[in-house]
Amino acid sequence: MTANFDMIQKNYAGFKDKVENARQVVGRPLTYAEKILYAHLWEPATRELKRGKEFTDFGPDRVAMQDATAQMALLQFMHAGRKSTAVPATAHCDHLIVAQTGSKEDLDRAIDENKEVYDFIESISRKYGVGFWKPGAGIIHQVILENYAFPGGMMIGSDSHTPNAGGLGMIAIGVGGADVVDVMAGMPWELKWPKMIGVKLAGRLSGWTSPKDVILKVAGILTVKGGTGAIIEYFGEGADSISCTGKATICNMGAEVGATTSLFAYDEKMAAYLRKTDRRDVAGLSKYLIDDLKADDEVYENPEKYFDQVIEINLNELEMHINGPFTPDLAWPVSKMKDAVKQNNYPDKISVALIGSCTNSSYEDIDRSANIARQALAKGLKAKVQFTITPGSEQVRATIQRDGQLQSLTEFGGMVLANACGPCIGMWKRLDTKTGERNTIVTSFNRNFAKRNDNNPETLAFVASPELVTALAISGSLSFNPATDYLVNGKGEQVKLDPPFGDELPAHGFEKDTEGFIAPSDDGYKTKVIIDPKSERLQFMEPFTPWDKKDFVDLPLLLKVKGKCTTDHISPAGAWLRFRGHLDNISKNMFIGAINAFTNKPGEAKNLLTGEYKQVHEVARDYKAKGFGWIVVGDENYGEGSSREHAAMEPRFLGGKAIITKSFARIHETNLKKQGMLPLTFANPSDYDKIQEEDKLSLVGLNEFAPEKQIKLIVKHSDGSVDEIMLNHSFNAGQIEWFKAGGALNLIAASQKKTTSKKKVASKKKKHVSKKKAVKKPTTKKKSATKKKVVKKKLVAKKKVKVHVKKKIKRFAKKKTVKKVVRKKK
Repeated sequence: MTANFDMIQKNYAGFKDKVENARQVVGRPLTYAEKILYAHLWEPATRELKRGKEFTDFGPDRVAMQDATAQMALLQFMHAGRKSTAVPATAHCDHLIVAQTGSKEDLDRAIDENKEVYDFIESISRKYGVGFWKPGAGIIHQVILENYAFPGGMMIGSDSHTPNAGGLGMIAIGVGGADVVDVMAGMPWELKWPKMIGVKLAGRLSGWTSPKDVILKVAGILTVKGGTGAIIEYFGEGADSISCTGKATICNMGAEVGATTSLFAYDEKMAAYLRKTDRRDVAGLSKYLIDDLKADDEVYENPEKYFDQVIEINLNELEMHINGPFTPDLAWPVSKMKDAVKQNNYPDKISVALIGSCTNSSYEDIDRSANIARQALAKGLKAKVQFTITPGSEQVRATIQRDGQLQSLTEFGGMVLANACGPCIGMWKRLDTKTGERNTIVTSFNRNFAKRNDNNPETLAFVASPELVTALAISGSLSFNPATDYLVNGKGEQVKLDPPFGDELPAHGFEKDTEGFIAPSDDGYKTKVIIDPKSERLQFMEPFTPWDKKDFVDLPLLLKVKGKCTTDHISPAGAWLRFRGHLDNISKNMFIGAINAFTNKPGEAKNLLTGEYKQVHEVARDYKAKGFGWIVVGDENYGEGSSREHAAMEPRFLGGKAIITKSFARIHETNLKKQGMLPLTFANPSDYDKIQEEDKLSLVGLNEFAPEKQIKLIVKHSDGSVDEIMLNHSFNAGQIEWFKAGGALNLIAASQKKTTSKKKVASKKKKHVSKKKAVKKPTTKKKSATKKKVVKKKLVAKKKVKVHVKKKIKRFAKKKTVKKVVRKKK
């Protein structure tokens, strides 16, 4: 049976009524995303919620964490005051495995090097009732799709590519660890009610085009910030024709355009995937909600009326795409790549081709790539460049080994890496090139920011489908177009590749991973969490101090950031991942990749107390030691990229008070708020230019801090002149309390403490009443008989409620049973 099936049953039992209630309240047809959102409100809706304006509380069904983020999330949860997680939760060990020489060697090395961290995550997961996926079991998003995602559900995950589960019709949103703590603590989770972007897919994919090309095209249209604050909902005949895992690929990379999440409506492709992954029970229940697990018909008939923006893509006309370098929204149709290489002086020679990752590692992806490899071998060709394969999970890896795809890919020249993030997240010990050497790589990953994969700023990374990456590995040339170009084999013959074909699902089912998971146990609370005080990788976390109710006056400018500043620039991954559980040590990477607007150099800042230029974290530590807070100023879409909570925690830990920018990426802005920082934006973006290197900055009027009320910034320049600049913010009343408390976690802990205290008082009163009852004289027969009648009535009433609830939960299953009986009679 499906994990947490009782939770899914309960969700489905009330789903139809909640959707109907929302439809009545709103007074119009609903998009699919709206149905799920309204069905998961913390409190039922009494009016239509305003898109892009109102913050709303939700009750997600489950949460997930990967090992790099789980460390800090669970360290924070220890302060929440609960004995176990309030909703189903899982932790996945996928980020800390370094790709180097091959799957077995890399995994063995990782288990040895990361033992301390893995033991910590396993023990703290046991203690708080969190399911634990061992290293090697797979990448979080693929494992979620295979085991936990369900149509109509809602989950949050501490990784920006959590929307992968939208491929199974689920609203799945990437968040910071503090948000995960909220939900695990049984608190409502807050999100600004999103705008709605509809993508209508006409036609059908064929030939070389794949689901990856759909999202690469969308990224080119929307850019890296075009989806900010919005949910992207795909629909149309083209959507129905795409496999479940293909849909997941598209939703996964929606993070690259800043979207809150992406999803597809429930269809037969999803039902087939559920059945193949041993979740027939979910497929059976979903069948009876088919009309509600999609948008209302009127929405499809007139989408412009119900979506804030509609994009139309004809899959019959869609070309293969290659996006990059340095940004995932620089979209090139393959037919234009030759010109792009010449015009931009891109290195045409490919050094490495990599397929797999959480974005493209499904059975279908690998089967299509293996089809090209078999073609190549039959035509006397092999991979011309280094070629790697990263399976998404042990389930996928074992299945493609059984069915022969892995053998074909290794004969072709491929090296199989561990079932982990590896090069996609920067965990790649690259041996073929030196840092600073300009080169081109092609991947089927999702991100391609500078230094993202191999820490080399001169690596130009291009993103494409796994089948195109495989073809490019044969040619060794970025400008190769497999749809039109010929290759020359060892015999000097000109040969051409045929369009690839692959099965969506394995004919003989998946090979199950029976060893990679440790389920929560009933006595897990007895587990002791131990951290060595001398550890360089783990450190118990202390709550941040509350606001002292004073304005921030004459704070130094720590750094003015120029241009793109992703979470990779603020807190890079790669080798730094090993310190994710030690806030002090990982803070040494703070802003190491951010460009100083005054020097045009990365990772340095001027210490206004000494006049010296040093690493940013060193200057921040000096200010903190001397009792000074500080402010950072940034550019557009500050904090785009990963959900990386450390990019918000490090500035807070080292004394930061505010980050002032032209605009923020959604997740990072929330992360800053959660940690008690002030993310603020220039009311007039051109005021960014007024900030000078030696300025003293004051934020005044903070005692009147209120929603939609501007904050004044007073800028004192070194020449004695002063500028007054007005700043906007997106705080609501509840979020302002986070700031005052010194962070959301402090409020959660206080709330849990209050609840526990009330329970203790109630318990004492109950015991006191029980003692009084114990010394009472025996009642008369008349009173006793009356009491029995009252008790009997109560029992009958309770029984009726239980029967009603039971009927409601199982009404869909009952219909199914009736159909089976009818068939038998025939």
